[in-house]
Amino acid sequence: MTGLTSAQVATAKPNDVPKQTSRSLSAIIRANVFTFFNLVIGVLWALILIFGDWRDSLFGLVIVANAAIGIVQEWRAKRTLDQLAVVNETPVQVRRDGHDQEIHPSQVVQGDLILLGPGDKLLVDGDVTAAEGLEVDESLLTGESDPVHKKPGDEVLSGSFVSAGSGAYVATKVGTDAYAVKLAQEASKFSLAHSELRDGVTKFIKYITWLVVPLGALLIWNLLRNSADFATAITGAVAGVVTMIPEGLVLMTSIAFAVGVVRLGRRNCLVQELPAIEGLARVDVLCVDKTGTLTQGGMDLDEVIPLRADEPVEEALAALANVDPRPNATAQALQARYASMPDGWRSTDVVPFSSARKWSGAVFADQGAWLIGAPDMLLDVGTHAYDQARSIAMTGTRVLALCRTDELDGKETPEAVALVTFKQRLRPDAHETMEYFAKQGVAVKVISGDSPDAVSAIAVKLGIPGGADAVDARTLPADDQAGLARALEDNTVFGRVTPQQKRAFVAALQSRGHTVAMTGDGVNDVLALKDADLGIAMGAGSPATKAVAQVVLLDNRFATLPHVVGEGRRVLANIERVSRLFLTKTFYAIMISFLVVVLATDYPFAPRHSTLVNALTIGIPAFFLALAPTFERSRPGFVPRVLRFAVPAGLITGIAVVAAFLLSAPGSSLAESKSAAVLTLFFASWWVLVLVARPLTMWRIGLVVIMGAAFMLALALPAVREFFALQPGDVGNDLISLAVAGVAAAGITIAVKLAGTLRT
Repeated sequence: MTGLTSAQVATAKPNDVPKQTSRSLSAIIRANVFTFFNLVIGVLWALILIFGDWRDSLFGLVIVANAAIGIVQEWRAKRTLDQLAVVNETPVQVRRDGHDQEIHPSQVVQGDLILLGPGDKLLVDGDVTAAEGLEVDESLLTGESDPVHKKPGDEVLSGSFVSAGSGAYVATKVGTDAYAVKLAQEASKFSLAHSELRDGVTKFIKYITWLVVPLGALLIWNLLRNSADFATAITGAVAGVVTMIPEGLVLMTSIAFAVGVVRLGRRNCLVQELPAIEGLARVDVLCVDKTGTLTQGGMDLDEVIPLRADEPVEEALAALANVDPRPNATAQALQARYASMPDGWRSTDVVPFSSARKWSGAVFADQGAWLIGAPDMLLDVGTHAYDQARSIAMTGTRVLALCRTDELDGKETPEAVALVTFKQRLRPDAHETMEYFAKQGVAVKVISGDSPDAVSAIAVKLGIPGGADAVDARTLPADDQAGLARALEDNTVFGRVTPQQKRAFVAALQSRGHTVAMTGDGVNDVLALKDADLGIAMGAGSPATKAVAQVVLLDNRFATLPHVVGEGRRVLANIERVSRLFLTKTFYAIMISFLVVVLATDYPFAPRHSTLVNALTIGIPAFFLALAPTFERSRPGFVPRVLRFAVPAGLITGIAVVAAFLLSAPGSSLAESKSAAVLTLFFASWWVLVLVARPLTMWRIGLVVIMGAAFMLALALPAVREFFALQPGDVGNDLISLAVAGVAAAGITIAVKLAGTLRT
């Protein structure tokens, strides 16, 4: 039990696990440069450079911009994740050369003697060498919910965690040989996968891709049929195809996720899985534990109330406080007053505290068996000690009962010797945070292993609606999920909740269609955190909770939660906005190409025209809209809602552009007719931007006004007008274009309002 020597450590196999918190810089560059979209745009760019005017190739700069912005933003997110992941790593306690010390997980070597306490996560596999009431929860590996008692000689696996007791084990498999190393790597891997939002965007792109090739071929055939030369046909076809591709949509989605990680990182909030950003926005029920979440970690011993004058109360408390080598928060509070084991007290048997029992105890050689724990778990209802303990708990004070007993099996009712009260520290920001969630329509459920009276008192102090009516979880149906769900819908505060019930609460709420976030810091919260749609752990929590949570509040500030939820809402609401812009462009490009083929006419604008219009109505505004603040809660149905806006808006815009092109004054040149079509395209697209930007706050009004002014400036400056091949001088054509654009704007407004997607 002295552990390895320094010489043995130097030659032993290290716990070398490749860091997977984020992609490497080379992987980021490859992922942003070698994409299908860049390939398509690159081929079209090359065709224009070969057959057309170089000024029509400006759209090719999108490749450079997309890649550069994507690389920079993801690199920033990578650095943030890597730095926070280091802060979040919990040191491991080992014994070397006969001395206990804390080391970094990567410094563990094969053969190390690793010490264990409640809440510790097992990082490597090994064999138990010492156990004092050691219980290991292997549910994350096996699915079995009951903790497993471990004794010397038993094997333990990485990925499990200590639910009760203490002990030690020798590391036998480290690094990539450990059983759950892949699980540990996935816990903090930088990933953009498994996102409903990104899946929806990818679905859009997939369908559009199937249209690009046949429509491009039809456009070339149609333009050649109309006596256009091959170079003109290629230019026209490229103009149609480029406009169909929502090349910036994937970029904007990635940027929004990455910027969300960086913003939360500045608040000491580690997002271990990027899709968690999306989950933040969908949360409509927040389950919070009282201890460590609504109250600050730790507690202070307040008062010892003797019930038997003839019993050694002080000595018993001192003995129980110091019997466990890895004391929990209660024992630490007792140790502040009783710093050492009293003389003559020697333990022969110890039962450590567990969330299921709600008590701990020990047998002492000459003083018998003693217990300390929840009064309503140890005492009979109706006794004087029980009633006194309950009246104290109703004030919000935590109270425990000190009892004598004959055996530690919990089968007989022990004799109450004293009541021990503790002061709990309410988080100063908890009240304000609860008010925020109430205003945002997020239901809060307070679930705690403490007594219902104590939990209710805390809830009332925080002004939580329904806090006065606490439910004792022991009265809830065990096998009736529907009944449990009804109880959760109708009540807010629950006490005496076991770890298994916390998990069942999450499942019951999810069965009602809720998106559930769960906060916690203790080992009893692990299973519920894992099953919740969004697990949020406190930075001071147990290693096991931080390992399974998607979000870790490293500074333990409960007030960070509103910013966490707000960031998720910002990302999803803004991506929905920019998706409407990009896909409206896609659908008007499809409609224009279809009409050009059916009507056997020339394509109504050149690639440089679409570059100008797209930059001012989509590209530049989308960048600001994607990163803007918003507090809209995400709603299901992202894909249908975007399509209900983009399809009618795009089709009406496409018809208007072709109409303006064909209705241009007789005798107009092709360049003048194209200019007329560009005017209609801009003003119809600009109106779509106005609708998407609603509600029109001052900065959004400024954004749309600046985009309109920039287009007017392009028309007014001869050099810019010549560069973009615009000839808007014909008053008749201009009036026709504006009239068609006005009709289109009215039609778009009516169509999207009827579709129920117009923002107010």
